[in-house]
Amino acid sequence: MATIVRRETRKRGFFGWIFLILFILFNLLMVWWLLAYWSSLASTTSASDAEAAGKAIGGTIGSGMLIFLWAAGDVILGLFVLLTRGRKIIIEETVSA
Repeated sequence: MATIVRRETRKRGFFGWIFLILFILFNLLMVWWLLAYWSSLASTTSASDAEAAGKAIGGTIGSGMLIFLWAAGDVILGLFVLLTRGRKIIIEETVSA
């Protein structure tokens, strides 16, 4: 007895690939930026307790801002990637059991 298997695929267009590549590059850039920021924070020394507290507070605020920019950029670029993913193509195959 043969059964019909339906498979859904999508074919991206030119702009779909551009937005997907931009999305991936943006995420790689943000990972690099966050790690470089944390590396520069770790390499600085503080002479007093007040400087150490300021470094901790500033590092937290800076990290929060970078993560917020990352999330906002991901939402915007992610919507473009989602909206340019192409039309749905249904492929039907018969499989004999």
